[in-house]
Amino acid sequence: MLQTRPSHLVVRFSEFEVDFRKGELRKNGSRTKLQDQPFRILQILLQHPGDLVTREDLQRQIWPSDTFVDFEKGLNNAIKRLRDTLGDSAEQPQFIETHPKRGYRFIGAVAALDVAPRAEEAGVRGEIPEPAGSRVHPQRLAIGAVFSVALVVILFGFNVGGLRDRLLARDSAPQIQSLAVLPLQNLSGDSTQEYFSDGLTDTLITNLAQIGSLRVISRTSSMQYKQTKKSLPEIARELSVDGIVEGTVQRSGNHVQINVQLIHGASDKHLWAQSYEREVSDIFGLEKEVAQNIARQVSSKITEAPQASTGAQKSVNESALEAYLQGNFLLTRGEWGGNDKEKRKASAYFQKAIYADPDFEPAYVGLAESHHNLFRGSAEDVLIRSKAAQKLLELNPNSAAAHVVLADLKWHNFDWVAAEEEFRKAAELAPNNADAHDELGTFLAATGRLDDGLRECQIAQTLDPNGEHLSPVLEMKGEYDRAAAMLVEMARNSPENGMINYELYRTYTASGNQKEAIDQLVKALISFGMQDIATAVQGSYAKSGYRGAMQTLARGLEDLHRKNLVFVPENMAAAYTATGDSDRAFYWLNQAYEHREMVSHDFGLDILQVDPLLAPLRSDPRFKDLLRRMGLPQ
Repeated sequence: MLQTRPSHLVVRFSEFEVDFRKGELRKNGSRTKLQDQPFRILQILLQHPGDLVTREDLQRQIWPSDTFVDFEKGLNNAIKRLRDTLGDSAEQPQFIETHPKRGYRFIGAVAALDVAPRAEEAGVRGEIPEPAGSRVHPQRLAIGAVFSVALVVILFGFNVGGLRDRLLARDSAPQIQSLAVLPLQNLSGDSTQEYFSDGLTDTLITNLAQIGSLRVISRTSSMQYKQTKKSLPEIARELSVDGIVEGTVQRSGNHVQINVQLIHGASDKHLWAQSYEREVSDIFGLEKEVAQNIARQVSSKITEAPQASTGAQKSVNESALEAYLQGNFLLTRGEWGGNDKEKRKASAYFQKAIYADPDFEPAYVGLAESHHNLFRGSAEDVLIRSKAAQKLLELNPNSAAAHVVLADLKWHNFDWVAAEEEFRKAAELAPNNADAHDELGTFLAATGRLDDGLRECQIAQTLDPNGEHLSPVLEMKGEYDRAAAMLVEMARNSPENGMINYELYRTYTASGNQKEAIDQLVKALISFGMQDIATAVQGSYAKSGYRGAMQTLARGLEDLHRKNLVFVPENMAAAYTATGDSDRAFYWLNQAYEHREMVSHDFGLDILQVDPLLAPLRSDPRFKDLLRRMGLPQ
């Protein structure tokens, strides 16, 4: 709670002076009329420069007896009058920054002025100034010393102009070792521009994530706070971060303005803010500059990771940028694997961006991702991903994204040694990339190194607290209760994420909780657009129990396969394993081996050695033969 502190100071910001003794606002030396309530608001804000002053604090100090409705109206009117007087605006603030539904922050530079009595004031009070060179009496020396000490105490106590912060900066400044970037707010007034602000948020996260000594939360977790009503301390606590970066984007034609600020999460203390203006063609250079400025504010000792060269320093072809951002927006909508259609549309946009600018690195990253985790992959998808990764390495030899793609392709082709080398290279180049650690961890677990795999996945989970990175490895280790508990919490926070329902289905199946497994399977199928199969599975479970439901699932997926809509051999093999039909299960495992270029969204044979849903098949000689053909220990 802020307390209004009596002040006898004169402070200056920009061309304005505020005399708290006289209750005056002066502009360039001339008195400017300002009504009582706006002046009192200004006084409170200036007494706490850089700090968030909540609406509740202002109500308590200025409108203690009014009703809530009267307060809201009065505060809004007073802020408007204050801004009008200062020539400030809510959209592009120089002095008073609005935090919607929370309060206000004074962001201008504040300086204290000498407040000793002026000669003419002394004369009015009957004091006769001594001539220059006259003897100074000891009593006056004592009074002057007391006044000077008092002034220092006041300046220090009130932190005027950030004096206290500057003097104690090294000792008391909050230590920022971890950051979350909240979705930049679109101020264009056009909802169709959301793709633009979301894309810039992604780019800023990517740039900050290249700082090896700083833990940066991934976009998957950060984007869940878009339009959130949670306070910054709540968000910081949920993500376990020290700092929060938030801001706004306003686009007008080819001109972009970005306002960014750095907040200490736990205390909600404002640490730094800056406004940037650029042409759209220089947007990636701008994002890089923002990231570097934030890095300087966090620590002057921060050094960038090897991946720091992003290839996005030069001016960007505006057509390429526009197509890339549109594709990225579609890609994130289909990122949970439930919508191949969105990914195909995204791919077309990335191709368009590449046609406009063949050296535009981010478009190749998007292109590779848009041909991954599909329900029915193809040799063409594999070729596109491979070529995109090779081009990325030409443009940027330190591209972690390229190494992840190559590692994944080698894993699917059972080149175990090369796959591990690529995964480790990616994690080394991008220590803040949750997906790189997740892929490496899952790979290690799939090859029998369960504890090593779990450690990598725990790093991924720390970088992406709202993501789902631990459950597959926990399933492989047989820690079903722990996996289920994590997934249930995630499903509660992201009810539309069918992949979480799918993982819960696998976890409950492995643990023998058949009813819950069916419930989660039905939700996953509906999320993936397979309503008919979901209804049939539900009906079969009611009539014939779990075995009947699995038989219906297997036949439904086979029907979609015949229609060239899906290729999910591991899922079909697992369903037939549950029915006791090992012959049909091995048929589909062999299909996964023979047509591994088609495997994408499905696990295929990637985790065959430790897949809990296929455990009943491990004693079968056909299982050992399959491991031999894959180059794995039998």
